[in-house]
Amino acid sequence: MYESYINKIEDVGKLRNLKPGTIRTYKNNVRDFLKFTNKHPDDLTCEDARDFLLYLKNKGNKASTLNNKNGALVFFYKRVLGKLWDDNLVPRAINDYAVPKVLSRAEIERLLDATPNLKYKAIFAIMYSSGLRISEVLHLNYDDISRTNMQIYIHESKTHTSRYALLSKRALDILTEYWFQCGRPKGILFPNQWTGEYLTPSATGLELRKSVKRAGLPKDIHSHCLRHSFATHLLEDGVDIRYIQTLLGHRSPKSTEIYLHVSNKALLGVQSPFDKEAGATNV
Repeated sequence: MYESYINKIEDVGKLRNLKPGTIRTYKNNVRDFLKFTNKHPDDLTCEDARDFLLYLKNKGNKASTLNNKNGALVFFYKRVLGKLWDDNLVPRAINDYAVPKVLSRAEIERLLDATPNLKYKAIFAIMYSSGLRISEVLHLNYDDISRTNMQIYIHESKTHTSRYALLSKRALDILTEYWFQCGRPKGILFPNQWTGEYLTPSATGLELRKSVKRAGLPKDIHSHCLRHSFATHLLEDGVDIRYIQTLLGHRSPKSTEIYLHVSNKALLGVQSPFDKEAGATNV
């Protein structure tokens, strides 16, 4: 009854240049929603979306999960069905933000030392030294690395914007060693050795857990902790919060959700904490 509408999500998502993982998530979430309502998509209302999200909330789903579902439904209603969306009737859930786990600089070093696989060592080094999301690192291509400007170009990220991130000299040294040892990949920077496609976050997360265990770090350390550590260490070093928000590609924590931008020239003057710990200087 509704599979053709699910396929439209993929078509529209590709036209809007959404990542395959985002499209797949949208399709799965909308499919669950349509099964819940058991209504033809043309007959759906915002009340149906509200009832679905309330049902999930009553089952104990977290705010972050509810908001992921909400985002998929907004996309489906507005972009696929051409329907109006009422944010007042179907508001986003308020997150209960926990204090993020932050590794010390010494713990970062222990983690990298406990990662014998050079590919994953380079991935973890970039995640920390540039403050990137795991998906952003895994979707890097060779041409996204600028050794001239010491920057990394991030294509449309989670927030559907592109930006430049820091390229640490120490991380570049690790990346260069990996690149020479692993066949000098010119397309996907970190290809799956079997398929040649992008690595998955789940496989990378598994390797991170192995390194965490070898390093004797707490079990609850995950990939986002490297990003949190990057931001925290920059703050400790006195870097302006506006620069950090730009480097992270974050929306403002304020309700306005306005991006804070700085110029590429200003970004060139910010030193990664990965280099500062080693006493290195900017190139």
